[in-house]
Amino acid sequence: MKPEPGAPTEPIEIAGGPATARDHLAAPRVDIPEDVLAQLRSSGADVTTDPDALGRSGRDWWPLAMVWATAGEVGARPFAVARPTSTEQVSALLATCDRARIPVTTAGGRSSVVGGAVPVHGGLVLDLCAMSGIVSVDPVSLVVEVLSGTFGDRFEAELTASHQLTVGHWPQSMALSTVGGWIACRGAGQLSNRYGKIEDIVVGLEVVLADGTVIVTGGQPREAVGPDLNQLFVGSEGTLGVITRAWLQAHPLPADTGAAAYGFTTFAAALDVMRRTIQRGADVAVLRLYDAVEAQRSYETDGSTHLLLAYDEGEPTLVDARLGLLAEEAELAGATELDAGFVDRWFEHRNEVSALEGLISRGYVVDTMEVAAPWAALPGIFEAAIAAISAVPGTLAASCHQSHSYQTGGCLYFTFAGQVAPEERDAYYVAAWEAGTRAVLERGGALSHHHGVGLNRARFVPDALGDAFPTLVALKSALDPTGILNPGKLGLPSPFGEVAWP
Repeated sequence: MKPEPGAPTEPIEIAGGPATARDHLAAPRVDIPEDVLAQLRSSGADVTTDPDALGRSGRDWWPLAMVWATAGEVGARPFAVARPTSTEQVSALLATCDRARIPVTTAGGRSSVVGGAVPVHGGLVLDLCAMSGIVSVDPVSLVVEVLSGTFGDRFEAELTASHQLTVGHWPQSMALSTVGGWIACRGAGQLSNRYGKIEDIVVGLEVVLADGTVIVTGGQPREAVGPDLNQLFVGSEGTLGVITRAWLQAHPLPADTGAAAYGFTTFAAALDVMRRTIQRGADVAVLRLYDAVEAQRSYETDGSTHLLLAYDEGEPTLVDARLGLLAEEAELAGATELDAGFVDRWFEHRNEVSALEGLISRGYVVDTMEVAAPWAALPGIFEAAIAAISAVPGTLAASCHQSHSYQTGGCLYFTFAGQVAPEERDAYYVAAWEAGTRAVLERGGALSHHHGVGLNRARFVPDALGDAFPTLVALKSALDPTGILNPGKLGLPSPFGEVAWP
């Protein structure tokens, strides 16, 4: 099977090295007895307690944990790391942990930016990166079967080269993340206007439950056999089951592309053009709106222009029609047509993640906060969240871009940077997130659009879900009665105790 397995990309050097890393988070820790380790190894999976592997598996791309790394700390280390190569091995590993009450944190590329892959209670990290490859392709139905540990860039390259197809899911973390991670965190690619988010792309799933039971969900187009069980696991962040393979919708490679760029005097006016374009049926693959701060920082504009970038792909007639409708709406709004070369600049840098490490290494606290909301609420949320984050003492900059658009609303993606004394970095980070998140929730926005909840956002989930939160708790209890799967995440109660965060 191709592509062959990859390995997680480390986000930042751990001072002193991963083997000597210390745990930053305070939580009850579960060690694995020798007899249980022997049972885990009998599954056939590689199981290690090597200190270097434990240190590396104790963190992900959570920006705050990158701050901790500069002090020689990770979020929390597991007791052991298992690397299965088959669904049967995953089943055996989970069954053993379920019987022994060992917490299990599933990991792929560890690209979560909200602490989703941090094993807060120790136990076992289930590293799925060895489960990689395209299993089959149905070129008539346009469905591809792929193992969940397959890294995104390798998956798309193989699908393009060998099958002349694309899934169309291209997140910024493409080279860092795996297919299973996309699904578990309900991810979005940069072309989601056209191809949908990952929940729209999933056709079927193979999932291993906490007790080792293997199930297959979905698989048929628009089937009506009770609730859609695919969606039970999409976005569950490893708390309800372990996704081991997926069947995804694919598309022929696009025949043509087009691009455009426009300048606006206000962010709200640009949002309205995007809304009208999408609601007229012109699902332009990429519509990215940068506020004046981000436009100047990334594209060297004049500091007062809000920059809208548009890119489309597909059949030439349709590309021309969609971009034509956008042009009509931009003209009606009095927008200024700009050089489409801005779109080329975006493509050149769209997957870069290196800047984060540089800023954190210089003592800054930096993060992003992406949320979703209806069109009617987006302008108010933009103003309120920027103001709330900016008011937190220590904030140097707060800005925003709109990154994904749908018929009913879209995603606002906030970026903030602060600088405080080293001992105040955790407190500043919590305050910035508290201010921004409350501003969003109070004005009708959703907690997350595509980064998920993990540990960082867990405290907001009861408020975000309201009366529906007990239903999520009941699902967790039914599918994972011992509570071993990714405890401490999604705001769910844990039998292993509380995590001292924040």
